Amino acid sequence: MRALQPLLHDVVICVAAPAFAASPRDGQLRGERAEGFYGHDRRLLHTARLLIDRREPEPIGVQPLGPDQVRFTSVHRYPEDSTDDPTVIIERVRTAGAGESVLLRNVGIVSRLLHVELTLATDLADIADVKRGRTGPAVPCTAARGGDAGAGTGADTSAGTGARGLVWETSSGRAEVRAVEPEGSPPLIADGPRGGAFSWPRLRLRPGESRLLRLTVDGGATPAPPGHPGAPGAEVPWSEPVVRGDHRLVALVRRGLSDLRALRLADPERTGPDGPEDQFIAAGCPWYLALFGRDSIWSARMMLPLGTDLARGTLWALARRQGTAHDDVREEAPGRILHELRPADAEHGHGLRLPSRYYGSVDATPLFVTLLVETWHWGLPDADVDALLPYAEAAMEWVLETSAGDEDGLLRYYPRPGGLRHQSWKDSEDAVRDAAGRRIEPPLALCEVQGYAYQAATGLAELLGSRGRADRKEQLLLWAEGLRKRFRDAFWLPSPDGPAPRYVAIAVGRGLDPVSGPASNMGQLLSTGILDADGCRDVAAWLACAELNSGWGLRSRSAALPGFNPMSYHGGSVWTHDTAIAVQGLCAAGQDREAGLLADGLLDAAAHFGYRMPELYGGDARTQDSPAPLAYPAACRPQGWSAASGVAVLSALLGLRPDAGRRVLQVRPTPFGPLKASGLRLAGREFSVRVDGQGRAKVSDLPPGWVTDG
Repeated sequence: MRALQPLLHDVVICVAAPAFAASPRDGQLRGERAEGFYGHDRRLLHTARLLIDRREPEPIGVQPLGPDQVRFTSVHRYPEDSTDDPTVIIERVRTAGAGESVLLRNVGIVSRLLHVELTLATDLADIADVKRGRTGPAVPCTAARGGDAGAGTGADTSAGTGARGLVWETSSGRAEVRAVEPEGSPPLIADGPRGGAFSWPRLRLRPGESRLLRLTVDGGATPAPPGHPGAPGAEVPWSEPVVRGDHRLVALVRRGLSDLRALRLADPERTGPDGPEDQFIAAGCPWYLALFGRDSIWSARMMLPLGTDLARGTLWALARRQGTAHDDVREEAPGRILHELRPADAEHGHGLRLPSRYYGSVDATPLFVTLLVETWHWGLPDADVDALLPYAEAAMEWVLETSAGDEDGLLRYYPRPGGLRHQSWKDSEDAVRDAAGRRIEPPLALCEVQGYAYQAATGLAELLGSRGRADRKEQLLLWAEGLRKRFRDAFWLPSPDGPAPRYVAIAVGRGLDPVSGPASNMGQLLSTGILDADGCRDVAAWLACAELNSGWGLRSRSAALPGFNPMSYHGGSVWTHDTAIAVQGLCAAGQDREAGLLADGLLDAAAHFGYRMPELYGGDARTQDSPAPLAYPAACRPQGWSAASGVAVLSALLGLRPDAGRRVLQVRPTPFGPLKASGLRLAGREFSVRVDGQGRAKVSDLPPGWVTDG
């Protein structure tokens, strides 16, 4: 029987990229599902079971202490006591990337002599195997004393003081757990072929006394891949805004920034010995805690109102790994931008095996170009813009050459056998279906990808024009206009009974055969410029109608179509970032009513998730009696572009649109009630925006030489 992907709906996750810990709500790790300590895509521990007097404590509560830390509280009771009140309380604090502490408190009136044991085991599985629902055989462990591993005798050892532990090693991974007992009571350590244990067989607690036991967990893939991103050493590369207004938006921004702090990774390479640390946002925890071109770019784009440093770091991390040669296995090509970077090659099942450095996406490359253009508009210093410009031009060349080689002149993907079948953000096996529910196979030209390519070409043309390169500017604008015409002729489908007379097909196949059936993809076209004003109005009508607007956010597929499934990965669920991008586009297109509907639904949904937005959630219709929205059971949470969506919605509702060429900040707020944001950042300087109840905006502290338009 095929193993199934572990569900995460009731899993407690704490993260400090590239490490995380996934736990059931009682805090006990029993080697099941996805639970365990992880580092660099490797499961370091899957079992950490605490026993008090050879019994599991009784769980009574779980409390997140931050994105990287969680406290599990349990009690230990005594049947022979005259009361059912607990007299020993256990507080177990788990910290991603560090380990955990166990605080034992005697709150009773008599002394307690406790037998405390923590059993430990691991399979050192790759995250791809865990995602497939596979648990490997237990790896033997050996006792470590000082810096050396023991002989693995399976016997208890107790010599020495201070940090002592257990080590697990295979050809592809290593884990080490050490017990640090600062009060001078080192544990007994047992090692063996199926795992090991720390034990304190006679731990005495007098009334009111407590004892703290600490474990450190470390490890990762072996050998460690050279030059692989790791934990950041510098502070966050964005400003910390203060937002006032709609309490839901305030909470969404605050929680999102907290989660983004934990999802940061840093490139070990720098532009110079004294250059800044280049940070970026990992795609999501637990499955995608790595550099992903598309996801990291979108997270950086959404965060631009808080400064350009995150975008700069993202651009450099990807530029250093830009394709330079043709490689069929990696799907690498000169100029192509990375899809994902892992510590090792991984087997994902169903014949999908991806190399550690993989380029199989059609959208990351044009999105890279647009990120540089938008970062320029938000005030990236000219020296950085000029240094990154050759990489953007190489990326644009890949777009132009790929579309020139297509029979229809579109940006289309042609996956290799064994690689990703669908190569845009909707990348599941059944991501593209027609109106009858039939799967449509590649090669395909997706609608939003044409929009990305158009926006990349027009944006790069503007940037090159500002550098005096008028000839190249005109060439790109001419190509973009040709793509816009080809798009107009190929992608619109009639809909006599719909909310608008036409809609944009999700994709076209060979022979310009459009894939019928309304889907959310068209919402990502609104900000690209590929649609005219009439097209924006038609798309807005579809995004707001009940087929696509669930009331909690934008469905990925129309609920009126066969094959709609509110809990399908891309066949009817709501994606947080997709809804936020649609809100951005609707605001930019002046479709205020439709933008308000989607934003309001998204913010109401956020309240049900404690403002930690999942990657995606159910697309069931919101009614007066409907239950709260439910996260997709295997969704990443926290997830990069979901966490950044609060800032994206804030910026969209404020109507912020900078123009570096003219030094003008456009401020055209969408009516959404009074709103104030301070600590925003433009050209390296913090500014603030206040919108009153009548929608009038006031901007303070713009950089010298900048003016507002709005």
